[in-house]
Amino acid sequence: MGIDLEKLKTLAKDDEAFEELVQLINTFSSNSFMSVGEFKDFFITDKNRKSSKRLQVSKSVRDILGYTSEEIEQIPGGLFSLVFEEDIAIVKRNISEFETNPKSYSMQHLYRLVDKNGNPRWVKQSITVERDEHGRVMRELSLICDVHSIKEDEEKFKSEAQHLREINKAKDRFISIVSHDLRAPFTSLLGFSEILLNENELSEEEKQEYLTYIYDASQHQLQLINYLLEWSRLQTGRIQMEIKRLNLRLVVSTCVASLIGNAIRKDIDVIQEIDEEIFVQADEKLISQAITNLISNAIKFTPRNKSVIITSANFKVGMIELIIKDEGRGIAEKDQEKVFKIDEKFTLEGTEGEKGSGLGLTLVKEIVDKHKGDIWFYSKVDEGTEFHITLPEAKNIILLVEDDESIMELYTKSIEKALPNYEVIKSANGYEAMSIIMNSLPTIVITDHDMPLMNGYQLVEAIRKRDKNFAIPIVVISAKLDKDLQTKYENMGVAKILFKPIKAEDFVNSLKELIV
Repeated sequence: MGIDLEKLKTLAKDDEAFEELVQLINTFSSNSFMSVGEFKDFFITDKNRKSSKRLQVSKSVRDILGYTSEEIEQIPGGLFSLVFEEDIAIVKRNISEFETNPKSYSMQHLYRLVDKNGNPRWVKQSITVERDEHGRVMRELSLICDVHSIKEDEEKFKSEAQHLREINKAKDRFISIVSHDLRAPFTSLLGFSEILLNENELSEEEKQEYLTYIYDASQHQLQLINYLLEWSRLQTGRIQMEIKRLNLRLVVSTCVASLIGNAIRKDIDVIQEIDEEIFVQADEKLISQAITNLISNAIKFTPRNKSVIITSANFKVGMIELIIKDEGRGIAEKDQEKVFKIDEKFTLEGTEGEKGSGLGLTLVKEIVDKHKGDIWFYSKVDEGTEFHITLPEAKNIILLVEDDESIMELYTKSIEKALPNYEVIKSANGYEAMSIIMNSLPTIVITDHDMPLMNGYQLVEAIRKRDKNFAIPIVVISAKLDKDLQTKYENMGVAKILFKPIKAEDFVNSLKELIV
């Protein structure tokens, strides 16, 4: 009867089945080794002092370590010479304790072997031995199972579990800090309110002073609560991001406009040096909130008659960098590591006593992280601070969906000549186009109506079903559309419907109208 290799494979991975595994290994003879070459996740070794061939290794070792069985058998020291350096001491001790104990006939242990490419791989070795009347090991049969992927998953799980424990501890500290901050102002708010209600002889000046304090403190608390709500929604995934192709210069200009009053009051010049051709992929509301917060901080911590400079550049392939630099008070080196930590609420007063919630930058980091970007800063006391954020670049892409190759080539040449900064991606059908749209976020989608498999209307309908907030302009081209179909296209939000034949100049001008 042959060896049940499937059973052997199952038992090798089951820590509770060691005794049964040993019994099965003991049934192996030297002739059994050839039969295990087909398995890629374990191999067998046979060290027999009675045999002229002291070490035999099954052929399946090649699938795990990259060495042939012959190479392993000829290496001085055999398999032990391939033990990973960090594991040598523990493996040596385990084997020594096992072999010198005459009453021990089987053992199992985990360690790493170095494969032919120099990479360590986790294995589980199950050993059974035959001893002579003096207890000396005469034959050693081992089943060595590749458990590298299992061990990697286990280590990853441990790492993630530890990370989650640290996050929970940080959140607990954060909640404690925020709870205090939410309660603290109410003593004063209630106190001043009681004075205003009960003291009839207060002067107008005193009333105005108390009311101003109540108003400012209430504004501060509202900002804190808003930040907490936004941060919580981002953390729990309750915010559905609407990623769009945004002109970075326009976004920043809008943010600056909302803060221009603050800058004017302090005679601070906000300088924007952003190329009008830079586009990013972002949620407009969220990224505007993050940029506004950074600019607001820059104005808050900059003295009168100084400047805030906002610039942008290509950071690396596919990413745009936005830099907001001020000439303000700066952040002390000892405080810099606290800036983005939720459990170490850090806040400073502005140059004219402006208050902060201490949560703004935590929220900014959360928003930037959600966009798969990075945020960092450089700061020196009394010299200023320079915040950097990176965002995914929205490349200038025009998707052309057309099944007629000659017409597609004609359209492509017209686009490349008139819009040299735009890349044309071609698709012969709607199914392929859907995949491109979801992965590349083109500037404009141009589709022919009359196509096989999926016509233009079906493509637009599929896009809308997949993403109701799809904001990319769609241009439909057709030789003939009835009024009913035109109305359907318009109801689906199609930007333009063009009719064949169309002049190259009219075609290009229609596209230019849609490019922001």
